[in-house]
Amino acid sequence: MQLLKERILKDGIVKPGNVLKVDSFLNHQMDIDLINEIGKEFRKRFPSDKITKILTIEASGIGIACLVAQYFNVPVVFAKKAQSINIDGEVYHSKVESFTHKRVYDVILSKKFLNADDNVLIIDDFLANGCALLGLIELVEEAGASIEGAGIVIEKGMQTGGEIIRSKGIHLESLAIIDSMTDTDLTFRG
Repeated sequence: MQLLKERILKDGIVKPGNVLKVDSFLNHQMDIDLINEIGKEFRKRFPSDKITKILTIEASGIGIACLVAQYFNVPVVFAKKAQSINIDGEVYHSKVESFTHKRVYDVILSKKFLNADDNVLIIDDFLANGCALLGLIELVEEAGASIEGAGIVIEKGMQTGGEIIRSKGIHLESLAIIDSMTDTDLTFRG
């Protein structure tokens, strides 16, 4: 997606350790016009009318998933990174290691909101090593639901996540795939 790549080059900041900061437009402050275009692009790339739920993980994926969901006319469900008193009843459970935060989260999702009748599109902001996406896939599988695909805004192609997900036979669409990053340069695939 050319518009996204241009915005990454203009406003993205590469930090040591293969960290790309896009917090000025994607995952802290959100450029709604850009994310609306991202939603349209995901709808083009996932034309199936079978999708019944959009699934993401808190927190950065929620806003993106909401704007994507408007093009599918389906609800957004998000996995929480902590148990709270608001979550009652049975839950699906997975462990997810965050590349950015360098910690493992116990993620949960109420069984009320995902079941075997659902066809799920997973949406997230980043794909690096694939841990978050694998955790979400595990939740979908635990529910007995079907995975229609995974839409990622930015994939770090020099890390293994995309390869791992694609090797599982999951339809993965990444809108911008970064092949390499240095402190002074960033290159995209394709």
